[in-house]
Amino acid sequence: MAAVAAHVIDDLTIELTGPEPPILDGSVQPYFDALVKAEPVAVGGEPTVLTVAAPFTVTDKDAAYIVAPAKTLRLTVSIEWPHPLIGRQAGTYEVTPEHFAAELAPARTFGFTHEVAELQARGLIKGASETNAIVLDERGVVHGGKLRWPDEFVRHKAADIVGDLALTGARIQAHVVATRPSHGGNIALARALARAGRRTGMPAMDISKIMDYLPHRYPFLLVDRIIEVEGQKRIVGIKNVTINEPFFQGHFPGHPIMPGVLIIEAMAQVGGMLLMSHFEGQDTANKVVYFMSLDNVKFRRPVVPGDQIRFELDMLQFRGKTCRMKGAGFVDGQVVAEAEMMAMVVDK
Repeated sequence: MAAVAAHVIDDLTIELTGPEPPILDGSVQPYFDALVKAEPVAVGGEPTVLTVAAPFTVTDKDAAYIVAPAKTLRLTVSIEWPHPLIGRQAGTYEVTPEHFAAELAPARTFGFTHEVAELQARGLIKGASETNAIVLDERGVVHGGKLRWPDEFVRHKAADIVGDLALTGARIQAHVVATRPSHGGNIALARALARAGRRTGMPAMDISKIMDYLPHRYPFLLVDRIIEVEGQKRIVGIKNVTINEPFFQGHFPGHPIMPGVLIIEAMAQVGGMLLMSHFEGQDTANKVVYFMSLDNVKFRRPVVPGDQIRFELDMLQFRGKTCRMKGAGFVDGQVVAEAEMMAMVVDK
């Protein structure tokens, strides 16, 4: 994934004939070079770009990140291990194809002898060998040969971040300052970027498609676009809140706040899009979603004009025409509301 992201490839089909991609020499370079030889081509269309409007922070256990606006993806990474070859290492990298090839792609993964024994005892890393990782004992390198850089360790951690951020499905324009990054922390960072960042490019479903599925119309259509759809399991939709919303006339004059019940209604409409996707190919124009129950509804902060609410909903259970979903709404990466709901599709 790091090789794909570093090449700025947006559309790619990967076919595996085994349980996972081979580790090869433990670095990104073999995959990066293979993509160079494959000669990716332009196919048209607008790429999805994820930008950051204001700085924010993310923490996950020992991993900590600061994200700030930038015109390209830039990484400042620092790690620290109580080992004579590692100690404290730091570096700053511009993630372009040229810089990635020269500074990050050859950096190999690493581990320690006691970790290898523990993982193999659990039936993992069965393909591990002396040629696909740097293995360290208490004093130095046991397997892997000579280091490619004295700071090869922090460079590989930076390459890990590039690969994990590819899960956002977008070209990221931000400066990420990462301290003690980990794969778990990188995933938390990717989720935070997806929630707090601004996406450009065509949405997964525009307003015309939404109106084909939902019967709601002004002033009660509260979904502006669907930006992500993961099969029939997960959906992400956007509601842009403006001062022109009719409910702001009375809620409240001089202190406009979006009613909580309408935040949940907007969330439910996004969920209705996910439920209706189960009936793709049928006459959806003659079907309507009825919500049957709401549980564990919580409001975390007010929503005001100028906010953009990002609703994320997951399908928990689906039977026949009835489902159970769990959803949350975010503004600038912060939770504003959450709820569990049951709904069913009926004929008009």
